[in-house]
Amino acid sequence: MTDRVYLDNAATTPLDPRVLEAMVPHLGGRRGNPSSLHAFGGSARERLEQSRERVASLIGASPSEIVFTSGGTESDDLAILGLARSAGSDQRHAVVSCVEHAAVREAAKRLQSEGFEISWVGVDEDGLVDTAQFAASLRPDTALAAVVWANNEVGTVEPALELADICAEVSVPFHSDAVQAAGRVPIDVSEVPVSTLALSGHKLYGPQGIGALYVREGVSLEPIVYGGGQEKGLRSGTENVAGIAGLGEAARLAGEEMDDRVAHERALRDRIMAGTAEIPDVSVNGHRERRLSNNVHLTVAGAEAESLVLYLDALGYAIGSGSACSSGGHKASPVLLAMGLTEREAFSVVRITVGKDNTAEDVDGFLEAFSTAVAQLREISPLYAG
Repeated sequence: MTDRVYLDNAATTPLDPRVLEAMVPHLGGRRGNPSSLHAFGGSARERLEQSRERVASLIGASPSEIVFTSGGTESDDLAILGLARSAGSDQRHAVVSCVEHAAVREAAKRLQSEGFEISWVGVDEDGLVDTAQFAASLRPDTALAAVVWANNEVGTVEPALELADICAEVSVPFHSDAVQAAGRVPIDVSEVPVSTLALSGHKLYGPQGIGALYVREGVSLEPIVYGGGQEKGLRSGTENVAGIAGLGEAARLAGEEMDDRVAHERALRDRIMAGTAEIPDVSVNGHRERRLSNNVHLTVAGAEAESLVLYLDALGYAIGSGSACSSGGHKASPVLLAMGLTEREAFSVVRITVGKDNTAEDVDGFLEAFSTAVAQLREISPLYAG
């Protein structure tokens, strides 16, 4: 084949040409620092605030509640560490789900090293958080709770409204990582009482290295980056104007095109799920209905995930093996283990995530290549009895 097919949009999305066009003026020529008083600084500041408005609009927030960061990981870290460290000395407890992105999971472990107690809330076989266990885990000394809006691996969409309401009733700050959900799931923070919400540009067809954190008015955060006091003192450092311009345009487009994108992705997703269901010993992970429109997560018995990914790559199809948001180490996914998969099963999973630019022809070609790859790998596998 001549054209490679990209089906790993949960790892990163292609940069939309319209987003690049919005960034270009701030990548060359006479750039200004948004903190400068002269005209160059004013121009940069104007674009920064326009982008803040666009990001806020995507999630139903006020522009003053948007803090620009370097991406989803920093947003999650700022929320988890910032909420915990700003809490009172008698609040040394946090509630975190077992299916969080590594950014939240590792931030929670950092809190443990600082003396916080973490209650890890379990999930069912579909990856849905146990709301009763979640509610029972909240205590008078709980500084914060965190549950991902939609899981980055298996695509399960959590009951964010119910969980946020539970926290609001007992005045516990609630954080949600919405990096995968934004642009695919309607989010309105005026209706869902989250305290903080993480977003990332490169999951929205925007640039890598830029993100945002929604911080509800009145919520107190301790910064984790210190310096000149930019972003209301929560994220010091000269703002990445080009990246922010790109994020703003990506957010605008995501809001305007969400319904069409979701319908397109869902049709392709369902086509893949139907096609792979015809292959023996291939099963879907994650909730069938409460699922991101672009996510297909499969356990393929008798095929090691990395081998399958590399085989398909050689055939011209790019997919993911679990989550691409971590590097180094060959460890079973904590998310899959929490869902009840065995370690062996967790090493035989692949994630196929379609995007707005994929076609039915892409999917049909992939299904043919996938069937071939699975059959070939099973033939040489000593673990597959067939």
